[in-house]
Amino acid sequence: MRKRLVLIGLAALLATVSAAAKPPDNKGRPTSEHSSPTGGEVSDADVDRAGGLARITVDIGTARRLAADYRLSGQQALPPGIRKNLARGKPLPPGIAKRSLPTPYLRQLPVYPGYEWQMAGSDLVLLEAASGVIADVLIDVFN
Repeated sequence: MRKRLVLIGLAALLATVSAAAKPPDNKGRPTSEHSSPTGGEVSDADVDRAGGLARITVDIGTARRLAADYRLSGQQALPPGIRKNLARGKPLPPGIAKRSLPTPYLRQLPVYPGYEWQMAGSDLVLLEAASGVIADVLIDVFN
């Protein structure tokens, strides 16, 4: 009788452990909707499956041309020690003088709900608005 109870207990424990070890069906799929420059959804390729962060869909050439059109060029780059900390998935380093961009320039960039564009030195940075985490960076756009 005692052996039977122990075996039933072990079987129940193993069933619980194996059920808990199975990953959820939607693991890695983004849960938030983003819009693209054309007004539709951003494709899965534009969202990092691990962190759910948006990727910049505008190319650097277009961003630089727009910066020149709006006379935003000529900015100094951040010091190398600080600049290397501008990385996807990291928070914006403290002490960086980020600047808001003019509205006409922002209207030319893709819109990502929950994200904001900032200028950090000569770089264009896409930040997650709520957390301040860097979603993506375009280097030397405003150089």
